[in-house]
Amino acid sequence: MMTFAAVLQLLVALAFVSIPLVRHRYGRDAGIAAERELERQGAPVRVLEENNINFDAGGHETIVPATVALIMTVLAVLNLMGNHWGPVLSWVFQPLVLVGNVLILYSQLTAAKSVQKAFERKGDPMLRRIDVPALLKAGGSVFPSWVMPGLQNVRHTVVMGGSVLVLVALISA
Repeated sequence: MMTFAAVLQLLVALAFVSIPLVRHRYGRDAGIAAERELERQGAPVRVLEENNINFDAGGHETIVPATVALIMTVLAVLNLMGNHWGPVLSWVFQPLVLVGNVLILYSQLTAAKSVQKAFERKGDPMLRRIDVPALLKAGGSVFPSWVMPGLQNVRHTVVMGGSVLVLVALISA
């Protein structure tokens, strides 16, 4: 059962590595498309930088998924080796990965509302008139369909389904 769990953990690691890879490949162009949308709306492009809105693989968009992938890989190796720490640490980290991915999914589903509310809280009339759904759609339109929603849905399925199955394997072990 622990070999099964280890394979799933490696798949979860690969799913998390896909995030910065895709953002690295398409993020710059997505940012340019978002800037064009802001210009079309008559808003300055500095809005993106000033409000930490980016589409690339910089900062936490790389560090967090890479760290999760590294942890999942270490857990998989421990489980494959039959090390007693493998299951113990899997009980600690696998639920965190599952909950973390649920939060990622939630943030993706509510991105437009969250950005709109953040703009409203700043009290800047220029920010309030930005069509946030159009802005995010412009940035997202650069990603190919195999990424959004394709890879995105596969990634969520692998991470959430794989995490649940790892927990089932731990119970069964």
